[in-house]
Amino acid sequence: EVQVVESGGGLVQTGGSLVLSCAASGFIFESYAIGWFRQAPGKEREGVSCISNHDGITYYADSVKGRFTISSDNAKNTVTLQMNSLKPEDTAVYYCVASPDRWATWNTGSYYLCRQRSEVDYWGQGIQVTVSS
Repeated sequence: EVQVVESGGGLVQTGGSLVLSCAASGFIFESYAIGWFRQAPGKEREGVSCISNHDGITYYADSVKGRFTISSDNAKNTVTLQMNSLKPEDTAVYYCVASPDRWATWNTGSYYLCRQRSEVDYWGQGIQVTVSS
């Protein structure tokens, strides 16, 4: 059974940092693209950052570039999202997502996973991140 489980959310002040972790199981980690979506109240769910585990190529939404860093540990089957310089607009429920890297031939897995919600095969339960002003 495929599972992706988030941890590490919470409450932080503006300008602070948080680390989200996604523990994956039930599939061959290196053959998947994994990442993070978020959904703020009243807004659509959006792709934040994704990584293709077979080539390490990453994608970031414009709103988080330069502040968030995604990394993958193939030995631990874990993907981490380091979030720095947090803003109140980063407040949302964050979801870990995963899909087989159908785009590996073109090295575009991280892009398509994050940009096309319909391409997400597996969703975590979600974890709250709240940034106070």
